[in-house]
Amino acid sequence: MSVHTPPRLVDLAGMRLLRDNDLDFSTLESLPIELFPPLFLEAFHGRRVETLKAMVQTWPFVRLPVGALIDPPHVGPLQAMLEALDALLAQKVRSRRCKLRVLDLRNTGQNFWSMWSGASSYGCSSSRMAQVTEPRSMTKQHLAPLKVFIDLCLKEKTLDNFLTYFLWWVEQRKSSIHLCCKKLKIISMPMDNIVKILSMVQLGCIQEMQVSCTWNLSTLATFAPFLGEMCNLQRLVLFPIHVSAFKKQEEHHIVQITSQFLKLGHLRDLHLESPSFLEGHLDQMLRCLKSPLDSLSIISCWLTESDLTHLCQSPDVSQLKSLDLSGVTMTDFKPELLQVLLEKVAATMQELDFDMCGITDSQLEAFLPALSRCSQLRSFSLCGNLLSTAGMEKLLRHTAVLPCLRQERYPAPQETYRPWGVLLEARLAQLRAQLLEILRDLGRPRIIWISLSPCPRCDEAVCHHMEPIIYSCPAPA
Repeated sequence: MSVHTPPRLVDLAGMRLLRDNDLDFSTLESLPIELFPPLFLEAFHGRRVETLKAMVQTWPFVRLPVGALIDPPHVGPLQAMLEALDALLAQKVRSRRCKLRVLDLRNTGQNFWSMWSGASSYGCSSSRMAQVTEPRSMTKQHLAPLKVFIDLCLKEKTLDNFLTYFLWWVEQRKSSIHLCCKKLKIISMPMDNIVKILSMVQLGCIQEMQVSCTWNLSTLATFAPFLGEMCNLQRLVLFPIHVSAFKKQEEHHIVQITSQFLKLGHLRDLHLESPSFLEGHLDQMLRCLKSPLDSLSIISCWLTESDLTHLCQSPDVSQLKSLDLSGVTMTDFKPELLQVLLEKVAATMQELDFDMCGITDSQLEAFLPALSRCSQLRSFSLCGNLLSTAGMEKLLRHTAVLPCLRQERYPAPQETYRPWGVLLEARLAQLRAQLLEILRDLGRPRIIWISLSPCPRCDEAVCHHMEPIIYSCPAPA
């Protein structure tokens, strides 16, 4: 005999109320607070437009998190909510019941809905109720700008129906809406459209930004003033920027761009991919950083030896936890430079990536003592560099003392290739056996990945398809 969980009284009451399509304000004004979330969910998914409008205008919580509920092809429920907000914003004094201050259109809030619908273990105790409601002194709220939170992804050509309608709505109500975007992603959109949209956003709210456009330097310089207004930006990811052929113009644009970093006092994570404008100018950007970085990536870029020297000397890299210089060719740089850099970050470094840097045995040998003092290092990658078998052995012995190191990716030594880069498979198998023997000799469990360059399967610069070399200590007798 199967046992069915009987519906809760709250659910039964909600279903009873929804049978009446004309829920009026007087009913909602006296409705128990715990009925609002499940009733709202039923009205939203059932597209009961008039009920939604009435509920928004009497919403008894400070925040209404609907991002996880929106189905972009169907903007009817969203339009109903925005129409209700129009009526709410037009009121000089809001209703006694309404506490709404924040409309959250991000894909968050699942805990809120599950807590009040009984789908989780949160329960609806009076103490939890107090965490999401306003004090009684706030019952009469004079009109103030409504905060609307959204994560924006600006794509090429057209926006989806939901975002197009929403941005139109915000544009008509700039004075009464504060549009807050913590995460901004720009993917190949015309600059005119970007400028129009960003003029509606409270730029000081942005904490993470990714630009994936193939802009030229002048376009990035046009965008730079917006970047400077993002005073709370913590993470910046910038993809390829093409340098124009006019050197004097380039210098002017570079100053326009790097000077904006003076205003980014909270920046902690900086990722620049193919930033060709930095060659010979890295010191300009480093001088403008206001505080130490946690993470720095400068990849697939030509830098000068002077650039790397400035990086080693910058106080803003002294607390780095993650450093990625993949694709920055250092073959002809002084071996001591990487040693100085690693000595500076030895106390904090956790992730280190020097893939495809043209690092040679002499450079490796120079920085190995500093590397062995990076006691917090968890991940280290040297794929695609020019190391010998002897250099690999020294590397394994120096990194054996690092207690936190769990992910190690190294290049196949030069002896495994013919002079024209043809792989010697028998020699590679012999090398793997040799490295496993070294791991046994060191006596510490480790997993080592050896990568070929280029990958024989997909012809990528670095191969990630190889089987790892695994050494596990034998169990005690």
